[in-house]
Amino acid sequence: MKTNYKLQGTPNSPVLIFSNSLGSEMMMWDELVPYLLPYFRVLQYDMRGHGGSEVTAGKYTIEQLGEDVIDLMDDLKIETAYFCGLSIGGLIGQWLGLNHSERFEKLVLSNTAAKIGDDERWNTRIENVTKNGIQAIATETMERWFTEDFKRQNPTRTGEIKAMFLRNNLMGYTNGCMAVRDADFRAKVQNIPVETLVITGDEDPVTNVEQAEYLANKIPFAHLKVLQARHLASTEIPKEYAQVLLDFLVGDTNYAKGMHVRRTVLGNAYVDKANEKINSFNTDFQSFITNYAWGEVWTRPQLSKHSRSMVTLAMLIAMNRKPEFKLHLRAAINNGVTVTEIKEILLQSAVYCGVPAANEAFAAAQELFKEIGIVYENT
Repeated sequence: MKTNYKLQGTPNSPVLIFSNSLGSEMMMWDELVPYLLPYFRVLQYDMRGHGGSEVTAGKYTIEQLGEDVIDLMDDLKIETAYFCGLSIGGLIGQWLGLNHSERFEKLVLSNTAAKIGDDERWNTRIENVTKNGIQAIATETMERWFTEDFKRQNPTRTGEIKAMFLRNNLMGYTNGCMAVRDADFRAKVQNIPVETLVITGDEDPVTNVEQAEYLANKIPFAHLKVLQARHLASTEIPKEYAQVLLDFLVGDTNYAKGMHVRRTVLGNAYVDKANEKINSFNTDFQSFITNYAWGEVWTRPQLSKHSRSMVTLAMLIAMNRKPEFKLHLRAAINNGVTVTEIKEILLQSAVYCGVPAANEAFAAAQELFKEIGIVYENT
């Protein structure tokens, strides 16, 4: 099956997969992505029958939709990932936790339940949209998805989401309804072995606090977070939602966040070696580096890690700090900076930092390339 997806972020970062709600496309997560890119490669995809993904015939099942995630991971050579699914995406997450727990570091089950609605509700909806079209339920869907305050204060975003909903393929949407209708994990969720965060909105009329508490109480390693939102909490309060994700997936301190980013940029081997050298004399300095440089500056979403690496290289050339330059040259490669981009930085430095500084930087770069096995053509 053809799956429409978007993968963003630096190659050395762990992957965080987002799975959409029924009737949504992957753009529903867009506002969260900048806050998460300092920590993760973010994989957004359109569920079967939705957005740019293939619309297949026949009713869908959560097992089928879950296998689509595994197939996509295999195609992209992603061994393990973090997963966040909302509504039907949360049902997919429950299935993945039960059937492919070894592939997931942590799960986030957002605005979902072990059993969502009943047969009558879903059959009525299927009959309504089949007879009258998606537009017949568009307004009431926005009522379920967003609070009145959000709709009043964000008319443009609300309009974008409504337009997204109206783009739904009728067959894809009704087949998705069937998947939700037939899914029931109430007798199984206690067998999910993956650490899990359950999120819901305090005004969510679809998957309410009581249903979220059920999941959090049944899943062995689960935590509960209730936000001030309705059903599409990630779209309604993206900054707060992203912070909740980071606190759970990475850690709720600057030190934990800094260590996570430090490892993705410099590599585990370097960080482990540095940690082995911590003693009573340098421990405060090492803590300062992790908390401030990595936990507060490198995590800022205003610049990508790719850009921060290039800026850092330029400054280290100007200061003639060869050991740090080689360290951050390796980091830049981890952050996806190419050999061609590195060469251009060095050429630019010859103009603004001086030829001797650029000459030493070229020599240091070639030393590192040889150490790590980067081969380039001789001319």
